[in-house]
Amino acid sequence: MAEVDAVVVGAGPNGLTAAVTLARAGLAVRVYEAAADVGGGTRTEELTLPGFRHDVCSAVHPLGVGSPAFRALPLERHGVTWVEPPIPLAHPFPDGSAAILARSAEETAAVLGRDGATYRRLIRPFLGRWEDLAPDVLRAPLAGLPRDPLLLARFGARAAAPAALLARLFREERARGLLAGLAAHAMAPLGSPATGGVALLFALAAHEVGWPFPAGGSQALADALADHLRSLGGRIETGHPVRSLDELPPARAYLLDVMPEHLAALAGRRLPDRFADRMRRYRHGPAAFKIDYALSGPVPWRAEPCTRAGTVHLGPTIGEIGTALRAAYDGAAPHTPFLIVAQPSLFDPSRAPDGSHVLWVYGHVPRGWTGDLTGAMERQIERFAPGFGDLVVRRSVAGPHTVEARDPNNIGGDIAGGACDRLRLLFRPTLARVPYATPDPSVYLCSSATPPGPGVHGMCGHHAALVALRRVFGEEVRRACDGSRTPDTGPVG
Repeated sequence: MAEVDAVVVGAGPNGLTAAVTLARAGLAVRVYEAAADVGGGTRTEELTLPGFRHDVCSAVHPLGVGSPAFRALPLERHGVTWVEPPIPLAHPFPDGSAAILARSAEETAAVLGRDGATYRRLIRPFLGRWEDLAPDVLRAPLAGLPRDPLLLARFGARAAAPAALLARLFREERARGLLAGLAAHAMAPLGSPATGGVALLFALAAHEVGWPFPAGGSQALADALADHLRSLGGRIETGHPVRSLDELPPARAYLLDVMPEHLAALAGRRLPDRFADRMRRYRHGPAAFKIDYALSGPVPWRAEPCTRAGTVHLGPTIGEIGTALRAAYDGAAPHTPFLIVAQPSLFDPSRAPDGSHVLWVYGHVPRGWTGDLTGAMERQIERFAPGFGDLVVRRSVAGPHTVEARDPNNIGGDIAGGACDRLRLLFRPTLARVPYATPDPSVYLCSSATPPGPGVHGMCGHHAALVALRRVFGEEVRRACDGSRTPDTGPVG
């Protein structure tokens, strides 16, 4: 006899979203989290000094504010207030100028010079269509018919291209560099398929929903999901590591917000050897080398638009960005790293004491790398913000092993939930029509190792929960999910 209807292991954004989706269907749900707090990659802590609140992993959430799963939940009622910087993204150049990704596509195009018209043509078919496009893009590629097949096909024709190929549409380095920086969020070489789609999706998100972050830090988003789950009757037990599903209460379904190799370990003999071996061989990508700074003042950017941007990309040209990404992919630390920078305290004073600031920065290094990228990263920052070093009060340096220690899903420092090269961004953890299911009908994978992959959007957990609802709990429970459309739930591939 099942003690609860469903158990979720892991209280990151995907695990919490899975639990909420199940609880909204009227099921009794229990969540187990090894850490002392919920959040996984959406935790906020005082990593440097008291009063300086740093995001442990994720910081800026274009796919969060635009997530179909999150948009269906009353997160604002549970404490989420989105902070929208005047400029979502700035991409500076050594001469003191900058390209920008603005809320307006026209404003973005205006700073791209001769490439402005090309940018308009690239993005225009999808403007005003986020609500139609996002549900189809943020799901498994083989999960049934799309809502708008023609719109998705038009997007897919552009999105399937490698960023390096898509960049050839532009004539100048400003647009090429901006596009390459957006694609670099995939943590894959720019020649990999679908990296152009990553760039296009992030650009469209800026124009449609923005690149905001929760006031107070990413923890607010995790706390809101947890509070909503409790309001639906769900239970969360933190500080409770799980070594085997056999340790958990009897349940009709188990949803695991873990990496595939952890799935194999937790499920044990519930899974056939062949399937478990494939999970153990799951491939991970490059790692993040992250530094959190406590600063005595705002970053002294040479390019003025950077002072109004929530996110800044440091790496001016597609050549420099591509070289940095390729080095990390090939097993070497980049000499000149490409950096993704977030500066939330410019727009949210709750993040640091008066007059002080926090800065969130990461670059790409090989998975499991044990070196120190601090010097190279700070030289790159000084290149665009001379005098930055004089403002550093304290830094918290996290190489790949520390990144993993903070969140066990970041194996070897891989924050993308697995390799994103070739077609691994689209088909993960294996090429399967229902990637959330396993050969055991009661066990499901709901982490970022399933589509649509990395990012704080909760869609991996949401889709996995919908599959479990349909397979385990029946059609009558599925209909209770406020009309949600379930993915195709055919045989496991």
